[in-house]
Amino acid sequence: MTVDISSIKRLKDLTGVGLTDAKKALEESSGDFDKALESMRKKGLTKADKRSEREARAGLIGTYNHDGRIGVLVEVNCETDFVARNEIFVNLVKDISMHIAASNPEFLSITDVATDVKLKVRNDFLEKSRAEGKPENMLDKIVDGQVDKYFKEKCLLDQPFVKNPDQTVGEYIKEHNARLGENILVRRFSRMVLGEVN
Repeated sequence: MTVDISSIKRLKDLTGVGLTDAKKALEESSGDFDKALESMRKKGLTKADKRSEREARAGLIGTYNHDGRIGVLVEVNCETDFVARNEIFVNLVKDISMHIAASNPEFLSITDVATDVKLKVRNDFLEKSRAEGKPENMLDKIVDGQVDKYFKEKCLLDQPFVKNPDQTVGEYIKEHNARLGENILVRRFSRMVLGEVN
């Protein structure tokens, strides 16, 4: 089947793959753009997982200021200065800064949460569940679910992305990793609110 060139270019721009790969994906999906896009995203994310081991020391420090009351600094790294200056990467950094201002994450990821903090949160949920009379034989399962949900709300990479709640911030970054062909990661961030002391 023949696929029109505008669809091929659109798929290429959205996924960062070559024209040949975009054409092949559209042909394999019988011209169904959404199916082709999903297929290319899966392939791109698989490659992105492999890239995550490569060193990323270039990048940008992004800022966001909301009405002079909330300020954010975030360091987002990539592998090369070439990508760091790319408009797609610059917009990614802006989006992450804005997300941090809006969603107030406390941690970058679950691996950054200290063990004593995890234990305290778990014990708090355990006491609460016991006080509510939850069955003793179900407590571990109930508390595990509550702890998991709690940290997904507090960890930047697990939070639903404010511009598209159907994907997490981590998935949004991986998508850009696939589009730009480099390892991209958030190194650190800081969020300040006028009049509040951390």
